[in-house]
Amino acid sequence: MGSIGAARQLTADFLHQLAAEWYAPVSAERMQDVLLVVSELATNAERHSGGPYLVELEGDAESVRVTVWDSGSTLPRVFAPDPLRIGGHGMEIVLRLCDGLTMELVPVGKRVRAHFDLTRPTVA
Repeated sequence: MGSIGAARQLTADFLHQLAAEWYAPVSAERMQDVLLVVSELATNAERHSGGPYLVELEGDAESVRVTVWDSGSTLPRVFAPDPLRIGGHGMEIVLRLCDGLTMELVPVGKRVRAHFDLTRPTVA
């Protein structure tokens, strides 16, 4: 993909289409959650993979899955919450906003997948 802004725009367009065609309950708050997670995952891929990355979006009337593939050979680090730490909060944010997260190494790099349950209320 190569641009975090392009990844966010692709995601916004996808969510609008999902709501229109599948009648998915994509609230404004949930859309912002998904967009922020896409931003964080794309930023990690851009900063740490050393190569291009791919954003894949899947969804239906009840859920959305965001997958980011990149060529990096190291899984993202998840730090314990620490309000005094500068930086390193991206995966903490991702874990807070999504309903499920998987990270795995694949033959050509890694795959990070965030799952969102659209039927669940948003995080306050």
